[in-house]
Amino acid sequence: MEIRPTTNEDFDVFVDTVHAAFGRFPETPVEGGGLWWSALERERCVLALTPDGLPVGTAAAHSFELTLPGETLVPASGVTAVGVLPSHRRQGVLSAMMRHQLAELRTRGELLSVLLASEAQIYGRFGYGPATYTARLAVPRHKAALAAPRARGTADVPSTGSDNDSVEVLRRAECGEILEEVYDRYRRAQPGALSRPHRWWALRAGRPPVSPAPRYVAVHRDADGVPDGYASYSVESDTLTVDETIVTDDAVFTALARFVLGHDLVSRIVFKHVPPEHPLRWQFADLRAGEVSGDTDWLWVRLPDVPRALAARGWFTDGELVLDIDDPFLGEHDRYLLTIRDGKADCVPTDREPDLSLDVRDLGSVYLGGTAPSTLVRAGHIKAHRPGAATVADALFRAERSPHCLHWF
Repeated sequence: MEIRPTTNEDFDVFVDTVHAAFGRFPETPVEGGGLWWSALERERCVLALTPDGLPVGTAAAHSFELTLPGETLVPASGVTAVGVLPSHRRQGVLSAMMRHQLAELRTRGELLSVLLASEAQIYGRFGYGPATYTARLAVPRHKAALAAPRARGTADVPSTGSDNDSVEVLRRAECGEILEEVYDRYRRAQPGALSRPHRWWALRAGRPPVSPAPRYVAVHRDADGVPDGYASYSVESDTLTVDETIVTDDAVFTALARFVLGHDLVSRIVFKHVPPEHPLRWQFADLRAGEVSGDTDWLWVRLPDVPRALAARGWFTDGELVLDIDDPFLGEHDRYLLTIRDGKADCVPTDREPDLSLDVRDLGSVYLGGTAPSTLVRAGHIKAHRPGAATVADALFRAERSPHCLHWF
């Protein structure tokens, strides 16, 4: 079997093959763009071919930036378009493409690889672990009233009346530059968020509000008239669905939530991609008003270069751990001393006795601070070799806030 990069001449073969792998047909191009594969970097797309030249598998990667705890931005490969024709599954094609891709990542010197898993059982064996989570929140319109904040000194969060004077409703086609600028400010401060390169917006490749699908956008502006948040939404039948809410602080989210919750002629409001531990549920006058569903993993993370990746993120507690890390897919086993002082980490090989033994996939899960190491100890995936090791790990790996990713790729 041959695995090689695509060329301009056979990119259409790549597109046809990945669609066939999922049992779908390519969409017909429309005016205004919107084809998801138009944002693919052709030099990072690979084809798997049989000895007689039959294309049977595909894999690709986007060049993103990922925001780490501490608001550190690092390059990350966004693995996508991975598929194998049904006729050639369970014959080693996927494993061969994953090995090829990981080798390429290391050649490029990239610290991290991320993906959205179509099936949760597939990518763990290749060293990826779920690192961010998301859910949707549905609210009946008649229960959508927000409570007055009880804390003193919260005048910046409106408690009564309307904040609609700071919100402007635009059509998606009217505010592309606003969306791009606000999203970029948001993702630079949000752990777990991915960049949306300009070509995504220019090609309108992806899901709403990046795509050209008709949407209304509630744009919030600060006191100087500068956009600092938006909510992309649509109304179908009696339900208003918010694709994503992008804000620079909680007060802006509250203002946009108040706006969409007050929309007339709907009986239900659905917020997609609500981060874990988001305060919205606590803001309803009726604590049970918000119904959470679709609570699921989103961004999966792999560390091709463990020492550099651990040194790259920000840390908020001093301490040290010896990590014994197994990478079954690549046949690697390493032990590192992780030392954290004044927000910086040093990670070096060691022969000291380990505090924790873990699979590289579990390191991916705890890396952004969205999964507590102690949770995986209790689940039987991480082994703690001494009392208190899991507690120390929880304190070290925590982030300044829950990581969250809502970019689809």
